[in-house]
Amino acid sequence: MPQILNNALEAVGNTPLIRLDKVAKLHGLKCNLLGKVEFMSAGGSVKDRIAKAMVEAAEQEGKLVPGKSVVIEPTSGNTGIGLAMACAIKGYSVIITLPNKMSLEKEAALRALGAEVVRTPTEAAWDSPQSHIGIARKLQKEIPYGIILDQYGNINNPLAHEMTTGPEIIEAVKSTPSTSSRVSSQKVDVVVCGAGTGGTISGISRAMKKTHNKDCIVVGVDPDGSILAVPSSLNTKTEGDAYVVEGIGYDFIPDVLSRDPTDIDEWIKTNDTEAFDAVQALMRNEGLLVGGSSGSALSGTLKWLETRKDIAETLGLNVVVILPDGIRNYMSKDWFLSRALHGEPTPLAQAIARVLQEPIANDV
Repeated sequence: MPQILNNALEAVGNTPLIRLDKVAKLHGLKCNLLGKVEFMSAGGSVKDRIAKAMVEAAEQEGKLVPGKSVVIEPTSGNTGIGLAMACAIKGYSVIITLPNKMSLEKEAALRALGAEVVRTPTEAAWDSPQSHIGIARKLQKEIPYGIILDQYGNINNPLAHEMTTGPEIIEAVKSTPSTSSRVSSQKVDVVVCGAGTGGTISGISRAMKKTHNKDCIVVGVDPDGSILAVPSSLNTKTEGDAYVVEGIGYDFIPDVLSRDPTDIDEWIKTNDTEAFDAVQALMRNEGLLVGGSSGSALSGTLKWLETRKDIAETLGLNVVVILPDGIRNYMSKDWFLSRALHGEPTPLAQAIARVLQEPIANDV
């Protein structure tokens, strides 16, 4: 039942699972294509979950000292926003180190929440002293009561998804009845998720395979230029290439990412163009204002389903794609503006132009 919440942290998670029927129809899919829409969480992304979990665990362990602790975190932005939100509520200072390629909107949101932001060179390798990780470590050593919660190695990252995101998906699928018009296996048959730290996909996989459906296929999506995909040969062709999409992919393997094939069954690579085209498809067809990594996840899903006709063409199978965040953080990016403002004119736009070119008749 609806009730008054004590603070914004209580509005983290419990995001909807939404049918992507129009996209499915465009691609001739008979399976159910379902999107877990994480921008509807309080801070605007899937990372709200781990921020809340890491802060609360650190409090319980006595690692955070009220009025003194300074939370420092290297991030692509969304974890930082979740931490800044949590720390604003709980009264901790926050410093976020952020690579230069990350959007201005992310920095603005962080500063609005009271965080200090330090930009670092995008091209710096993860283990460089100039990287966002290196700078965070330097600040932690020098600033009294500084603490790095470390999303890359903190067990509460995947655990948050094993305990919340995964069970939410399972409950939504199981509680939705199968009908003649909407056939469902009533289990999660496939999950597709992009990998950044890898906590989301690792935690969701464990929830699926341990407690729900041991045969659930979990597919990881990794952008060209990143090295997270397995086998490593998938990465060789584009390793080190720059990519625009934010929040997924790395040049190192985070500790919280499981590369065990029992957790993540398959991997697929995507590129920026595919990702941003998929973002536009989700907006224009499903009305979902998602960000670039959501496009990566959807484009990866569609590419993978092309190789698995047995799933794509089976009525009632449930394929869940994780849509990590919304467009809020990317609206000044060239990839978005070029599609939103400078695309080919639609037939309706052409009709409007013709009407406006005609002389305005005087009323009689």
